Amino acid sequence: MTYTGWILLTASLVGLSCGIVGVFLILRRMAMMADAISHTVLLGIVTAFLITRELNGPHMLIGAIITGLLTALLVQWFHSRGVQQDASIGVVFTTLFAIGVILIATQVGNAHLDTKHALMGEIAFVPWEVMNVPLLGEVPKATFMLAAVLLVVLVVILAFYKEWKITSFDPALAASIGIPVVLLHYVFMSMVSITTVASFDAVGAIMVVAMLITPAAAAYLWTDKLSIMLVLSGAFGVISAFAGYYVAVWLDTSISGSMAFATGIVFLVSFLLSPKHGVLSRYLYRYERPDQEEQQIDAVS
Repeated sequence: MTYTGWILLTASLVGLSCGIVGVFLILRRMAMMADAISHTVLLGIVTAFLITRELNGPHMLIGAIITGLLTALLVQWFHSRGVQQDASIGVVFTTLFAIGVILIATQVGNAHLDTKHALMGEIAFVPWEVMNVPLLGEVPKATFMLAAVLLVVLVVILAFYKEWKITSFDPALAASIGIPVVLLHYVFMSMVSITTVASFDAVGAIMVVAMLITPAAAAYLWTDKLSIMLVLSGAFGVISAFAGYYVAVWLDTSISGSMAFATGIVFLVSFLLSPKHGVLSRYLYRYERPDQEEQQIDAVS
């Protein structure tokens, strides 16, 4: 595969996995949790590096998952003690992320791990770090990890699709019929953490947040059916990846930043043109309704 092909495939895998997971974040009204976890995993990555002094390996994933779960636990704990959820997220997110930044500045030294890399990533470097995969040959490490994460996400969601659906729309009903709501919540937080850290190194925190929230929010405007919403959100993520890449090539600018910008354009189009919730659709509906009422009055008279 060509250099451009690997970049597009990697970004598409980010769009698919983040887009699918993001739907449940939107439905559970936890969109800002995506922002929190995508930043606080930095602390887990730095801690894992300080312990092992290696930038590659499963320890990075383990550290990020632990930090993601810690974020969810602390937010839930503060919220249960009377702190508003958005305030809980803000306090935990900024504190843990700040600790990660301080550790990078004071402890990491000359390793290829810095705040700019953490925020923006550098997807252009992805094709150069490869690994040998049986039957496939040399494959970029980030691409292989993202493909594995996408497979895990799909298996977990399909295996417990009914449970995810009920707990997302009506957690009280789910608890009343014996579904382990709390356990599924932390399984979901683990899934968000895994997806985030798999995307983190290649595309940075900003694009992870954009891909987790914006395609799902756009898909929510088009349909009320969960299965269609999942497909649309993943498709919007892939479209944003392709559009953002070619915009970046055209303008000679950051690829990840352009892809994040492309998600905003997709949302804007959906906000304007979606058939049920779009601004233009609602305007046309209000414009046509008086005419229909007048025709009904004429028919009665």
